[in-house]
Amino acid sequence: MIKLVALDLDNTLLTNDKKISKVNELALKKLSAKGVKVVLCTGRPINAIWHYIEQLGLTDPADFTITFNGALVINNTSRKTLAKQGLSKADLVPLHEFSKANDFPLDILNFDQVYPITDLVKSIYQLGGGIKFEPMTFDELPDQLYAKVVAAQKPAILDKMVASLTPELKKQYHVARSQPHILEFLSPTTDKSVGLHALLQHFGWDESNLMAFGDAENDAGMLKSAEIGVAMANAQPAITALTKYHTGTNEEDGVAEFVDKYFKLD
Repeated sequence: MIKLVALDLDNTLLTNDKKISKVNELALKKLSAKGVKVVLCTGRPINAIWHYIEQLGLTDPADFTITFNGALVINNTSRKTLAKQGLSKADLVPLHEFSKANDFPLDILNFDQVYPITDLVKSIYQLGGGIKFEPMTFDELPDQLYAKVVAAQKPAILDKMVASLTPELKKQYHVARSQPHILEFLSPTTDKSVGLHALLQHFGWDESNLMAFGDAENDAGMLKSAEIGVAMANAQPAITALTKYHTGTNEEDGVAEFVDKYFKLD
């Protein structure tokens, strides 16, 4: 029995202009009213998506969000951490050296702010929600736990970066292309599926109770682990191939289309 529905945001729940349609909003509110948990799963911090959380009414004491692609599971109202993992500054040294040698940008995120690395080429990374950006060199970077690293540039440049990654770097990080212009580096054990597993255990459930929606590389783990993993019609071909469940595009209210039929919401 499905008890929790996990939703990627960009190109899944959100339209191309970064909005939750009224059709999707109504369907998810009906789902919540039936007692099914609705959980947003994103690479962003919670403050950057708070308007979506409020729009869907996910503000009860038992509501959570998977942030930083699984590195942080956080309670929406208390902001208490349920699960957390990340990378140390020492873990980031090989990635910094690679980026410096090959002229690639990096933005390093802890769980509160962004550090654009100024001894590398300039990044195009942007993040809403009033998140602080504090540019500095890698040497100046504080010695603390980091949620993830983002390389943000034109898709062609990131294609080159992916092609240049050594086998050693691929082992050291979980590398995922979340958008054409964003490549993310996480700890090897960080994934949306890992954050969701912690949340499911918190409620006394498991993956047989999970439905997940996604479109991109950083959604692969949760789509594979879920009892029902749903790929959007606009998903990357490799994501479409992961699951037998498919729905309309993010522009066609694909999320609402699937949950309406599955849960018989009408």
